[in-house]
Amino acid sequence: MNTSTTHEQELLIRLSEGDGAAFAELFHGYRDRIYATAVRLMGSHSHAEEIVQEVFMKIWLNRSSLPQVTFFRAYLFTTARNHIFNSLKQLARERTADILHAEPACKGTEERVLGRDFERVLQNAVRQLPPQQERVYHLSKVEGRPRHEVAHLLQLSPETVKVHLARAMRSIREYCTARMDIPGLILSSAFASELFFMVV
Repeated sequence: MNTSTTHEQELLIRLSEGDGAAFAELFHGYRDRIYATAVRLMGSHSHAEEIVQEVFMKIWLNRSSLPQVTFFRAYLFTTARNHIFNSLKQLARERTADILHAEPACKGTEERVLGRDFERVLQNAVRQLPPQQERVYHLSKVEGRPRHEVAHLLQLSPETVKVHLARAMRSIREYCTARMDIPGLILSSAFASELFFMVV
């Protein structure tokens, strides 16, 4: 979206007050990039469209808090990343259930257990990272800070931040793949969304 930071902040203020035109401008400014990324990672135009709708629905529902958002672009892409990541995890669970021929009555329980297991393994994977990689991961992926800000906070170059994050994501993916009963290719697809948003 080609717009100044000041203009974008004005749009956020107007949006927080329920201004539909401000919402439309932000939507049309960012939807294509989120849609294109979702199509590439999900492999489905219908799923990608759903993700776009869900992301901007969340933006609208949380509009009252938007004036406090300092980096809207990072905030938006973090929201989109989470939706894509969660959708890929859901697909992984469904495919795993199919492989195990789970009964419909047991499917919901199995998915909840798998989800809890995945989150536990993911947290352990983050904890086993070297300290600098863990700091970079936390600032970038948990707090949603842009790369230049992470670099400034840690007194590193943006390129060094990119390298640390790439290594962290690779290590997390390998750790989770080795410990979860999910096909590696499916889990790798889930982490592909993380790797894309590393460079935006």
